[in-house]
Amino acid sequence: MNISRHEQRALHVLALGGCIQHERGDGPKVTAVTCVTREGMILADFDLTIFNRLRRKRLIESRSGSPYRISKRGRTFVRAQLDNQGA
Repeated sequence: MNISRHEQRALHVLALGGCIQHERGDGPKVTAVTCVTREGMILADFDLTIFNRLRRKRLIESRSGSPYRISKRGRTFVRAQLDNQGA
């Protein structure tokens, strides 16, 4: 499966303990998303299109309305990098 650079960056943040906070409008659709690292920093280049691609590929999931986190499938697709070891 092909994963873009922005999707890969978001998966790294989620794999290290981050989450995606989402807001819904009047209906069930997600209208705004924010990717937050475990330190509380916000990932600047994360937007609704990247969120929809990750969700469509089932690389992220939300359980009972909680913030989106990386799924088991997402953990297998994230590539290891030396600068993202979580230390």
